[in-house]
Amino acid sequence: MTALPSWADPLPDAQAMRATDAWAIEDRGIPSLELMERAGRGLARVVADAAPEGVVAIVCGKGNNGGDGLVAGRLLREAGREVRVLLLAEPGDLQGDPAENLVRLGVRPDGGFPTAVQSPGDPVIEAFAPERLAGATVVVDAILGTGSAGAPRGRALEAIEALNAAGVPVVAADTPSGVDASTGAVEGVAVGATATATFAAAKPGLYIAPGKAHAGSVEVIDIGIPPGAPVEAAAGLITPAAVEEVPRRDAPGTKFTSGHVLVCGGSHGLTGAPTLAAHAAARAGAGYVTLLIPASLEATFELKTLEVMSRAMPEQDGHLGPEAVDAVLGATARGGALALGPGLGRDEGALTLAREAARRAEVALVLDADGLNAHAGRLGEVAARGAPTVLTPHAGELARLLDVDSGAVAAQRLHHARAAARDAGAVVVLKADDTIVAAPDGRAAVNAISAPALATAGTGDVLTGVVAAYLAKGVEPFTAAAAAVVVHARAGQLAAAAHGPEAVIAGDVIAQLGHARADLDATSAI
Repeated sequence: MTALPSWADPLPDAQAMRATDAWAIEDRGIPSLELMERAGRGLARVVADAAPEGVVAIVCGKGNNGGDGLVAGRLLREAGREVRVLLLAEPGDLQGDPAENLVRLGVRPDGGFPTAVQSPGDPVIEAFAPERLAGATVVVDAILGTGSAGAPRGRALEAIEALNAAGVPVVAADTPSGVDASTGAVEGVAVGATATATFAAAKPGLYIAPGKAHAGSVEVIDIGIPPGAPVEAAAGLITPAAVEEVPRRDAPGTKFTSGHVLVCGGSHGLTGAPTLAAHAAARAGAGYVTLLIPASLEATFELKTLEVMSRAMPEQDGHLGPEAVDAVLGATARGGALALGPGLGRDEGALTLAREAARRAEVALVLDADGLNAHAGRLGEVAARGAPTVLTPHAGELARLLDVDSGAVAAQRLHHARAAARDAGAVVVLKADDTIVAAPDGRAAVNAISAPALATAGTGDVLTGVVAAYLAKGVEPFTAAAAAVVVHARAGQLAAAAHGPEAVIAGDVIAQLGHARADLDATSAI
């Protein structure tokens, strides 16, 4: 697999994190106990920030995650806090570094739970019971670590349910228990954290739904692993640096050198989607934008789009069909990028056009909306293309492409985005607040810019136009899609600031695209 580009901030999965820890310990000679001490110190600080006063209840499993919690308990008590350490296992079940940190708290692992407080000021260490969370001002989840997978069971399940019912802030150690750190999947119950102190590097599951909703605010704790670990992450967060890869308009340039975008779509009642995509492409920097639309609707589009060219295509009753394929392909003869599908419609003729034009077009292609529906269960046809291809589905469209249930996509977003990218031989942009950009080789990039205002009709068409504009400039498709995602998300934030989140419409997002790029450029330069 190709390494992640420099604009992606690595998100190591559980396997990569284990390998990184092993490298630090075995090759760089850093004691594992010291790594745990630093992790616990960072966790203690996040806990203090979440609740500066009052009782701290720390629920610890028997593994290294529990060991991190034991360190935090000791350090918080040394700082003067009242601490309850609640173990889910017998002291004798702890091994290695967690057992050593139990000793540092004054408990012999082979001696069972203390029958009384060892000395004044020591943390209370006892077996977990839900009622012992009462009176705490903050609870720490140190139950399951990043290596756990599947639905929690037994005492862990009981503890997770109790934490969620505690009614106080919850700070998770590394990853909220019940969340798959590598994928964000949640099988069964998971802790709903207010904040997560994650160690050494953030994990994919903290930024991908449904796990993202359980993580709260995420803070990465430096535990002293030196740079240079020979372990490559397959996923990363998209940083503003991605936008640096998109060419700017240079002084000697012309509208033709800035990139030509063609938007093919539109039908009776569906003229808005291609119009939005075209306007977005222009605002994203394309020098020349052409709409390929049904001939009978040309006058409508001419009134809607002053800065965009239109070309009338052969049609039947206001819908494009197979008779327009040659005309669409002819329009792409001079190159550029083709956005295929917005407002196209779902009658069989339109779907046939989408499949045939996608198969034969020799230019970069963005498939969206009905262009995607035309390929439901037929991703192999997309894989036969020789030119760059980007698919921009939401979860329902991706489910149709893969012929799976939409609930399965929602539960395993990263898995299904990667599967579609592999099967299509194309970059897949799985849209949502945690938009995932997946490449055919397994790499994935995740959006971390939250923009709830984008949850309104037409914003997906805006994203299609931005992706097409960047492809038309010759940007490599994985980077083009990632850059478009963060510019689109930042534009959504700016539109919300100007109009209020509930009042944003797609046109507001288009109007902010230039400002969003400038803002990200400035952020990247810092």
